Amino acid sequence: MNMETDKPQLAIVKSCEGDLLEHGDNFRGVGWTKKKEYADLRYQVMLDLLRENDPVTLLDVGCGAAHLLEYMRSHRYDHVEYSGLDLSQAFLDLSRGKFTDITFYREDILANNEPIPKHDYVVMNGLFNWRGESSHEEMWAYCQAMIKRAFNLARVGIAFNVMSKYVDWEREDLFHLPFETLASFLDREVSRHFTFRHDYGLFEYTAYVYRKPLCDLV
Repeated sequence: MNMETDKPQLAIVKSCEGDLLEHGDNFRGVGWTKKKEYADLRYQVMLDLLRENDPVTLLDVGCGAAHLLEYMRSHRYDHVEYSGLDLSQAFLDLSRGKFTDITFYREDILANNEPIPKHDYVVMNGLFNWRGESSHEEMWAYCQAMIKRAFNLARVGIAFNVMSKYVDWEREDLFHLPFETLASFLDREVSRHFTFRHDYGLFEYTAYVYRKPLCDLV
């Protein structure tokens, strides 16, 4: 994939593979802490992006161990055709071993070396929470590029989460992004049809970005 070693996504992959090696195939093994229930809550919030009950396709960018798919199958999201994408061969080997009927891509969507089919929805869960040693500016540039590319792959809309600025304190290795900064970028370069979820009790928020406003659907 011919990627430079200083890209934030490579640091994220390395960190997550370290978690997998240490903790195995569970919520800690994909970088989440605290409780499994919090990871499941994030999966539900990601899936709240969906606007219809008709059959749709969904691409999980940074799919890791495909825990979102496990959540979907246990909660009967039978109308959603899932595909996963990740940079980590270790995670893809794990996910392909568990789900032999699912399409998984090993690709850097920013490099765009291989054509990736469009999907109705694209989700990016946890890709922008941790920045490690990358500067805030480097992480923000990566975040913007990923959002624009993901939106280009989505026919209906995308969802992603970032750390909130409304917290008791900020960790130096996390990526805390103000509402106003993200809203200005989305309105200017992606779509004005977006909403932020800050109501689910974690120190983060989730953005939903759509191609069409809700009023076009009612």
